[in-house]
Amino acid sequence: MFRTKRSALVRRLWRSHTTLGGEAAEGQPESTSQPEPERDTNAHTCCCGKTSKGADHELKALTHSLLKRLKEKQLQILLQAVESKGGAGTGCLLLPRMLDPKLSKHTSYSLPVLLCKVFRWPDLKSSSELKRLYCCEMYGINSTDYYCCNPHHLSRLCELESPPPPYSKFPMELLKQPADSPNPPPSSTETGGPHYTAPDGLSDSRISQELGSRAHWCVVAYWEERTRVGRLYTAQEPSLDIFYDLPHGNGFCLGQLNSDNKSQLVTKVRRKIGYGIQLSRERDGVWVYNRSHYPVFIKSVTLDNPDSRTLLVHKVYPGYSIKAFDYEKSCSLQRPNDHDFTHEPWSGYSVQISFVKGWGQCYTRQFITSCPCWLEVFFNNR
Repeated sequence: MFRTKRSALVRRLWRSHTTLGGEAAEGQPESTSQPEPERDTNAHTCCCGKTSKGADHELKALTHSLLKRLKEKQLQILLQAVESKGGAGTGCLLLPRMLDPKLSKHTSYSLPVLLCKVFRWPDLKSSSELKRLYCCEMYGINSTDYYCCNPHHLSRLCELESPPPPYSKFPMELLKQPADSPNPPPSSTETGGPHYTAPDGLSDSRISQELGSRAHWCVVAYWEERTRVGRLYTAQEPSLDIFYDLPHGNGFCLGQLNSDNKSQLVTKVRRKIGYGIQLSRERDGVWVYNRSHYPVFIKSVTLDNPDSRTLLVHKVYPGYSIKAFDYEKSCSLQRPNDHDFTHEPWSGYSVQISFVKGWGQCYTRQFITSCPCWLEVFFNNR
């Protein structure tokens, strides 16, 4: 009976494995019968790679050999993580390093790489493409005996290209106001500029008034188009989940907010937020992990060349992580020298994140305030 139950768990696990020939691999676009009217090439894609044909017979035999060596409780943890696609909040799957398998005489994988390759990214090649999530108990621990092999305790690194493609640039000249113009320049939330004034006057002083003296490392404002929905959400814990619908979720639940927006597009995108994103304050900065099944789009002053007069919107696919904010780099940022920018306040401690829909010069949505569902995240200067 014991062996039969373990064999059934192994069979269920293998039925859940990811291949590019069948189920869409995580982080790769899924085919749909009705394609989106917008093109995804308008944002700076930092995490697309070449696809492979999936696991071959040798990889399948290697995986089965490993799964059969796991205990029943370990198989259950792995199965729950795989079937829930990381939404169940499973614990660590600790395995000894001595179990590292070899695919052939010339090819070997660490256990985390093997399980991520089988259950998340068939085109994964090495551990250098992975980042351990802050929620993992083994985060920051360099053990020579064990490591966590839960594939949903790892994310894929979003590598930035250099030089960036021109289609995702925001010319800073768009912010300049003609001398004879009677109207004030557009706010930086709309234009993508590095200095900040939110659509409804949300400023650093207003944040302080709303929050008082509560200790926090970041503050999150949720917007639907040009309207802020709900109160500001503060984060005291190092990790924060922002989601619409997440099993066992603990964090900022957007699904509980009362919104008066009846737009069909906003409603559709709101439901696609799903597991949402995870913000984590780590040693080297603030990381964003895309837990949803759709891309998110991020703009941050620390993601780009500080000498550049353009900012980029970066597209982050499901399952990928990106360092959205670098504290050390932000300290070196200064107010632009151009006198045309000096009439507005400067704040380099915020990022903008849009769910599902991007914005930019080549999109129909030029400004983030035209995006259906988006976030503004403010960071404390540590």
